Amino acid sequence: MVRIAICAPGKPLKRERADAVEALVAGRDDVSLQFHDQCFVHAGHFAGSDDVRLAALLECANDPGFDAVWFAMGGYGSNRIAARAVARMDAAARGKSYLGYSDTGFLLAALYRHGIGRVAHGPLAGDIRREGGTETIERALDWLKGGEAGLEPHLDNHPAVAFNLTTLAMLVGTELAPDLTGHVVMVEEVAEHLYAIDRLFFHLTQHLKGIAGLRLGRISDVPENDRPFGSDAEEIAEDWCARSGIPYLGRADIGHDAANKIVPFGLEARGARA
Repeated sequence: MVRIAICAPGKPLKRERADAVEALVAGRDDVSLQFHDQCFVHAGHFAGSDDVRLAALLECANDPGFDAVWFAMGGYGSNRIAARAVARMDAAARGKSYLGYSDTGFLLAALYRHGIGRVAHGPLAGDIRREGGTETIERALDWLKGGEAGLEPHLDNHPAVAFNLTTLAMLVGTELAPDLTGHVVMVEEVAEHLYAIDRLFFHLTQHLKGIAGLRLGRISDVPENDRPFGSDAEEIAEDWCARSGIPYLGRADIGHDAANKIVPFGLEARGARA
């Protein structure tokens, strides 16, 4: 049985979403879940203060009784605790799997940079709320158990990473950013104007020299501007990759949606769980 701890490094989880996930695995002998009480704490935008969120994350990561840490929700906040978290993670934390996306990408990046655990961009526990959420949760559980059925289909012999576009653009150049030389980088975004997508790619591509290439995931729920931008999201990505000498490799099957596929960071995180 794979024992999974769930915490919320950013915003809180609604109790009914946890109940729905727990109902999905009730009585099963392949996985067990434990939602940390911190998931349901409210402190302004956050699921508790920085110290509360940090303590919960470390409790989950450093507890040898768990095999994996699954993030409950995204939402701004994980960057505020990531550096302190990785500095205090012990040998038990290094043997775990970690799964999430959106703003938790700051934490995934820091874990990957420091060689802590088996890290992947993939569904959050809170994604049970989405249409098709049951299949989304099962995809996540399959990977946490060591399966490969939910992997992004374009993974090749290059190491890969995946991030929300805004998260990665804010991440590069900071103490949390891993070396992505030789990696295929996949990005997705939600609810940003096309001019903002263009701005993000302008900044991001300056920091991705030396990568093996870039793939574009879904750019969804784009707000309508007061005038057409003139290029769609893929044209924007292709343009900035060309300007920066980065190979544009096409689309990726990731996004802020129920169909979000799993991208393990690096090569060692693919395949069966150690």
